[in-house]
Amino acid sequence: MLPPDASESALRRFFRKHYTAEISELFRLLETRSRMSVFRRLKAIGYRSSFNHAGRYYTLADVPQFDQWGLWFHRNVGFSCAGTLKATVVALVEGSAAGMTPKELLALLKLPVANALYNTLHGLRHEARIHRQALAGYHIYLSADSQRANKQLMERRQQPSSRVPVSDETVIAVLVEALQSAQPLVAPSVLASRLAARGVAVTAAQVEQIFTRYGLEPEKKTADSPSRRLPSSGR
Repeated sequence: MLPPDASESALRRFFRKHYTAEISELFRLLETRSRMSVFRRLKAIGYRSSFNHAGRYYTLADVPQFDQWGLWFHRNVGFSCAGTLKATVVALVEGSAAGMTPKELLALLKLPVANALYNTLHGLRHEARIHRQALAGYHIYLSADSQRANKQLMERRQQPSSRVPVSDETVIAVLVEALQSAQPLVAPSVLASRLAARGVAVTAAQVEQIFTRYGLEPEKKTADSPSRRLPSSGR
């Protein structure tokens, strides 16, 4: 086992380069087979566990650059300011102005298996940590506090059904794909399908929302109608 100072230096170098690690990689790095010893070294400098992949990925506390939802992803590994998947779902539901639908949560959390979310939602309801309400043919998850839940429900009822939350990472992916696409700008459903094929979870409604936010309008190319130019990427 590397001594404390050498362990800290090795861990910081490793995570600056690789960002995340499984326990087997840390065993090799710190020259030990003791989980307790590894976590003792990690705890000394601060670390986080992934909320997906059963929490088996780790990173240092100062590595993630969290988005407005308190989430950070490296490839398909997700970390949350709140910690575990359960705590993250509660934080997202509590912090949302209009509650969260399962579809919205899946898009934000990028969970490869939907059952993981549904099992989490079921457990949180059983523990009375969130509330579920039927609305217009779908379920919405709200704060466990009744007053807060009522405000969220009122806000939800005032919103168009197509208005769904999107992360900064998703916005960037949509804009990059739009900028790289041939003119004219493709329809939201087409762009969403292209991104889905690359593992980016985004719906046509979300793409349309982003188009609207940035003043982009898909249109058909005709003989007497020049194609619309997209905003410059700044490069």
